[in-house]
Amino acid sequence: MNSSDLKKLQAPLKEQYQTDPDSAIITLKAQGNIGEGISCKVETGRALVEAGLHPATGGNGILACSGDMLLEALVACAGVTISAVAIAIGIEIKSGSIHAEGDLDFKGTLGVSKDVPVGFKTIRLNFKIDSNATPEQMESLKKLTERYCVVYQTITNGTNIQTNYN
Repeated sequence: MNSSDLKKLQAPLKEQYQTDPDSAIITLKAQGNIGEGISCKVETGRALVEAGLHPATGGNGILACSGDMLLEALVACAGVTISAVAIAIGIEIKSGSIHAEGDLDFKGTLGVSKDVPVGFKTIRLNFKIDSNATPEQMESLKKLTERYCVVYQTITNGTNIQTNYN
């Protein structure tokens, strides 16, 4: 795909969203069913993933860890976003990889210490990109990827989560 193809693909959507702003508001959904033991089966749209406890909280390591899934979602979103941005601004990416890692202190998760927050303390997102881009273009690629990556923006800016228990 090239920049022209991407613009042709997205132009009708951009026009629709400008003329009918409410049509741009889409609700994405995820569903999981509580499984055997301490697990949750999540439909990803392409497969069924069964998540369970991380070994640091008593899991056996066989089931997917939701923390890993969060990092995987970040990597996937960043990878798609950087590819689209590169096409849009005319940068050829010959090859590239994205790696995410995050630090957790499980004393918070397990309630060992109320002073330790639950969740990632730090997430590092590293890109290795082989391209024909100048340093200035790479800076634009970085800035635009961070700006338009949904998962990155959600994590860095936080979001309001409303819960309902029936």
